[in-house]
Amino acid sequence: MALPTIFDKEVTAELIRRIDSLTPSTQPQWGKMSVAQMLAHCNVTYEMAYENKHPKPNFFMGLILKAFVKKMVVNETPYKKNVRTAPAFIIADERVFEEEKARLIQYLHKTVELGADHFDGRESLSFGKLSKEEWNNMFYKHLDHHLRQFGV
Repeated sequence: MALPTIFDKEVTAELIRRIDSLTPSTQPQWGKMSVAQMLAHCNVTYEMAYENKHPKPNFFMGLILKAFVKKMVVNETPYKKNVRTAPAFIIADERVFEEEKARLIQYLHKTVELGADHFDGRESLSFGKLSKEEWNNMFYKHLDHHLRQFGV
């Protein structure tokens, strides 16, 4: 079953509605992150796509990511609860809820504006070239997983 298309304005509007229903005191249904840390964690995916903020994995790590992690990240199967995360996605410090929320919404608007064709065949920092469907699955599945983690 295909995942909703994050490049569609209505799908993104629904994701933003869900994000807007979060508050600084929203508690997770599983896991250890605060809601602000979760938003910062979700922003990492977009930072990797849009900003030169994270280093590219070395050759060996790149092989491991492409061989063992890529399929799980870009397929349509939902993530299980409490799955281990990559070091770049670990948010250990406290974050400002409103700042992280605003950044995430801004990234979602940018993703819709650029559209699916912008991503088709585009290089991912961790997984090499991805199709627009793989980019969609990576973006949507990760965000949906964490919004469900916080009950929205």
